[in-house]
Amino acid sequence: MPITLDSHRDVAVLRIDHGRGNTLDTASCRELVLRLEEAEQARAVVLTGTGGIFCAGVDLKRIDEGGAPYVAEFLPLLSDAFLSVFGFPRPVVAALNGHAIAGGAVLAAACDHRVLGAGTIGVTELLVGVPFPLAALEILRCAYGTTRLPSLTYPGETWGGPEALARGLADELAPPEEVLDRAIAVAARLGELPAEPFTHTKAQIRQPFHERIAEYRHSDDPQVERMWQSAEALAAVKSYVDRMLR
Repeated sequence: MPITLDSHRDVAVLRIDHGRGNTLDTASCRELVLRLEEAEQARAVVLTGTGGIFCAGVDLKRIDEGGAPYVAEFLPLLSDAFLSVFGFPRPVVAALNGHAIAGGAVLAAACDHRVLGAGTIGVTELLVGVPFPLAALEILRCAYGTTRLPSLTYPGETWGGPEALARGLADELAPPEEVLDRAIAVAARLGELPAEPFTHTKAQIRQPFHERIAEYRHSDDPQVERMWQSAEALAAVKSYVDRMLR
């Protein structure tokens, strides 16, 4: 099962457990949406990974193997998975047990609070040669602000520890062995806030970003899909997979 769901009192803990890098593919994206639906009655949610990685982003091997037809199926599911976290009405805390790269960094940004225990955070999509889906970019914009997007996205750098904290990519640091417990404690504290006022306030904060996604996704997503399906992008993905993952 790509995403597991456990309960710690009134806090639901969702754990990505999908291959060596806890990567995002069609199965794990669908599973994340379903698990969050199952967690709707929880006071708060913690999202974490398995082993030494939070989430290494998109499963590029699946992109390489499936080509353009797989891209057409996968990209809408990827955006839906991001939005399921971003739009969850109750508090969501990321327990970053390890690297949160590319799509993993977007998942972290979609949460309300990020506790970094180990590894690095960064959005590396442009290094692979593919653009961000609109939903991903708006989630990053909400978390980090428009002014900082170029420095976060263009160079594709990753940061860990105090540097990630200084750049606002993490809200706090914790020893790796304590990151999950700390995230659960933060989630429990946020979950004690009155539910309806919290949900309304969260919706108010995120409304402009949801509105932009709703207005422009239908026109932007086809452009993103076309670029991901291009011969150049698929060749770049294949090159990256051959160099780094095989």
